[in-house]
Amino acid sequence: MPVSEVKDMGNNKVKVRGNLLHYIKWPLYLNIIWIVFVGLGYVVNIKAGAIMTFAEIVYFIITISVYFVFKQNIMKNLVDFGAEYSHIQHQMLHDMEIPYSLLDEHGRILWTNTQMDVICGDKSVKNKLVTAVFTDMKKEVLTFDEKGRNEIEIKFEEHVYKIILKRFSMNDLKENDLAEALTSTENSLISMYMFDETLVHKLTKENKGEKSVTGHIYIDNYDEVLQSVEATRRTLLVALIDRKINKYFAQYDGIVRKLENDKYFVVFKTKYINKMQTNKFSILDEVKTVNIGNGLPVTLSIGIGMGGNGLVDNYDLATAAIDMALGRGGDQAVLKDGNKLYFYGGKSKSVEKNTKVKSRVMATAFRDLIETKETIYIMGHHIGDNDSFGASVGFYRIAKTIGKEVHIVLGEVSSSVVPLVDTFRESEFYEEDMFISGSDAAANIGKNDALIIVDCSRAGYTEYPELVRRTQCLLVFDHHRQAEDVIDNAQLSYIELASSSTCEMVVEIMQYIPETVKINKLEAEAVYGGIMIDTNNFTNRTGVRTFEAAAFLKRNGADITKVRRMFRDDIGEYKAKATAIQNTEIYKDEYAISVCTAKEVSSPTVIGAQAANELLNVKGVKASFVCTAYNDQVYISARSLDKINVQLIMEEFGGGGHMNLAGAQVKDQSLGEVIQQLKNIISKRIEEGDF
Repeated sequence: MPVSEVKDMGNNKVKVRGNLLHYIKWPLYLNIIWIVFVGLGYVVNIKAGAIMTFAEIVYFIITISVYFVFKQNIMKNLVDFGAEYSHIQHQMLHDMEIPYSLLDEHGRILWTNTQMDVICGDKSVKNKLVTAVFTDMKKEVLTFDEKGRNEIEIKFEEHVYKIILKRFSMNDLKENDLAEALTSTENSLISMYMFDETLVHKLTKENKGEKSVTGHIYIDNYDEVLQSVEATRRTLLVALIDRKINKYFAQYDGIVRKLENDKYFVVFKTKYINKMQTNKFSILDEVKTVNIGNGLPVTLSIGIGMGGNGLVDNYDLATAAIDMALGRGGDQAVLKDGNKLYFYGGKSKSVEKNTKVKSRVMATAFRDLIETKETIYIMGHHIGDNDSFGASVGFYRIAKTIGKEVHIVLGEVSSSVVPLVDTFRESEFYEEDMFISGSDAAANIGKNDALIIVDCSRAGYTEYPELVRRTQCLLVFDHHRQAEDVIDNAQLSYIELASSSTCEMVVEIMQYIPETVKINKLEAEAVYGGIMIDTNNFTNRTGVRTFEAAAFLKRNGADITKVRRMFRDDIGEYKAKATAIQNTEIYKDEYAISVCTAKEVSSPTVIGAQAANELLNVKGVKASFVCTAYNDQVYISARSLDKINVQLIMEEFGGGGHMNLAGAQVKDQSLGEVIQQLKNIISKRIEEGDF
C-alpha cells in the first residue's frame, strides 16, 4: 500500500492519495454493504426490504453530504498540519545538537545545520568539497558498503570526530531552503553526521595508561662478571646493580622484585612506556657504568609484555619478549605489544661461555627426540653455504650413528659448496638419496618423521618453507640473532649466538652423543670448511670453543690444506671481487658501500660477501655493505667492526644475522633504491646516537 500523501496541486486544489484517501472515503464504501443487506431484506420480507431501502437512501444522502461539505475543511486542516509538521521537522533538523550536513555524490557540501556551522567556525562551507574542509578525510571516504554506509574517524581542530556517512535517494523535495540548496543535484545524496569522540578517546587513553605492564630483567653475564672481580667485592657489585635497576623503575612508579641472583620481575603502568621508549631503555647503558674493578661490563636483557587481556596475558608476552632478547644476544630490551615487537639496544657482542653444559643438555634432548622418529630430514637456508652444508653433514652422521634413515634437503647452493656436493654424490659410501629436493621431502615426510633446520631460524629463509609447515616435529640449530618471524613451534630450539658457526655447535653435540660418532675424513673436511668460512679463516667471531671444535675435526682426519685449496677463488671471481672493491663509496667517512656487478661467476652473492669482508681491512671503515643484484632480488652483505650493529640495519630490510655479520634479501626494489634506503638508515641512526 503506498504511503499517504497530501499535495498542493495549485489553484487551491488538493490531491489526496494512498491510505489517507481510503480513510476519508470509508463511509461511502459502507453503502455497498447496505445494498447487500437491502437485497437480503427483500428476500425475507418485502416490507422489511422497503424500510431498509429507505434507510440506505437516507444514509447515502448523509454520507455524500458530509463528504462534500466537510472535504474542503478536512483537506485544509491536513495541509496546515503537514506544513506545520514539515516546518517543525526542518527546524528540529536545523537545531539538532548533532552536527549534520548534506553532500552531493561528489562530496560537495550542500547544506549544514547550526552545529555543523559551529564546528566549522561559523564559516560558509557550502559548495566546498568535504575533503577540503576536513583535511584528514581521504577521497575513499565516499565509498560505501552494501547498505550504503561508511564510518570513519578524523581529527579536526584538536577534536576527534566519528563521522557516519550514508547514501540515500530523495525525490519530490518540499519548498524550503533545504530544497532550494538541492535543486541542482541529482537524486543521489549523502547525509553526514559528526559525533565528538574527544572525551571518549581521552578516557580510553587514560584507562589504557593505567593498565599494568609486566617485565622480566635478566643479567646476561652474571657469572662472568662476578668471576672477574675479587670475592670480597662481589656483594657490593650485586648491590650496585640492584640499586641501578630499582632506581630506574622507581621513577616510573614500578615495583621490582628479585627472583634469583640474576633475574628480576617488574610491574609498572602502560603510560610510562613512551618515556622508556624515548630514552631507549637507558638502564641498558646505565648498568654498564657499574665498575668496581670488574673486568667485564654488566649487560641486561629486558622483556616487556603489554597489550594483553590482563596480567596473565602480559606475563606470557613478557616471557616471549625476554626469550627473544636472549635469543638475539642480550644487552637489549624487547617490547612485545600484542603481536608487535620493538627492539632497543643490542650494541654488545654475545659473551662466550667456557662451559659446555648447555651443549651437553641439548645433545641429550636431541638424541631423545630423534630416537623415537623413523626418518630424519635435514634442511638449511636457501642458497646453502658451507656452514649450512657442513652442519647438515654433521647431523647426517649423528643420525646415522643412532640408526636412522636420513635425507639432506638440498637445492641451489653457493659455488664453494658445489665441489663438496659432487664429491659426496660420487662416493660409494653414501646412498643415492642422501640429497633430495624440497618437493620430494614434502611429499614423503610423515607424522613420525623429524625435520632438523640448521643455520637458520626463519621458515621463510629455509630451502623449502612448505616443508616447515608440513612437519610436526621441528628441531632448530642456529647461531644467528633471532628475528620477529623466528620459528616458534619447534620441539627443540638451540640458538647459540656466541658460536662462530652452526658447524661448531654440531661438533659439540656430536661429542656428547652416547653412541660414539665416527666422522670420516670427507665429513670432517665439510664441517671444518663451514667453520673456516664463517670465521673468515679464523679471524672473526672465534673463541676457545671454536678452536676446540677445529681440533676435534683435525683429529678425525680433516686436511686443513685441502680445505683451504677448496675455497680459493678463480681469476674471474677474484677480478669480480676487485671490481666490487674498486666501486666502493665511503659514506659519512666511516661506512663503505659498494655494488657487486659480477655476472659471469656462479655465485655473485658469495663474491659480494667476500668483498664486504675485504672492505673492513680499509683504515677508517667501521662497517661495509655490498649490494648484489641476483635472481630478481638485491642481496646485501653487511660486515662491521667494534660496536656497529649491522644486524639492526639489515632488520630494516627484513634480514638479520649477527652484530658484526648480517645480510638481507630485498625484493621489488632496484639497486639504487636499496642503496639510498641504506644511506637513509645509516644517517638516521647516526642522528639518534646509535652509531
